[in-house]
Amino acid sequence: MLNALEVVTTVVVGLMVGVEFSVAFIMNRILDALPEDSGQLGHAHGGRMLGALMPFWYIGSLVLSAIWAVAGWHHHGAGLVVTAAGLLILSVVMSILLLVPINNRNKTWTPENRPSDWKEQLHRWDRYHYIRVAVIVAAFTLLVAALV
Repeated sequence: MLNALEVVTTVVVGLMVGVEFSVAFIMNRILDALPEDSGQLGHAHGGRMLGALMPFWYIGSLVLSAIWAVAGWHHHGAGLVVTAAGLLILSVVMSILLLVPINNRNKTWTPENRPSDWKEQLHRWDRYHYIRVAVIVAAFTLLVAALV
């Protein structure tokens, strides 16, 4: 049973890393290259869509990691799993304090009501997101290392 938990947790966190990596390094560049207001509208739509899904994914990843840490406490790699869970806690805290407030504003913007500093706010979100991606990549790496 522990093996199944380890695999499921690693896959769930790995998929989350893939989505967030794609947002950071692919989707945002695509959206920023769109003409006129299309990019901003795309960012708002992405904020609504992923903003509804990602909280469950982040919390789910954290819960799975915590269960793995407890269930595998006396097994090899438990310290790595605990550290990964700590990094996932950090990613959730970062999200709540830094990224979600910007995203909550962004997802309501249209070309008619967006603030004059909307691009600066999106760039700030990007900078925080790059750091969060690094944190969850590190957590994923630790989970993979705990498997061997």
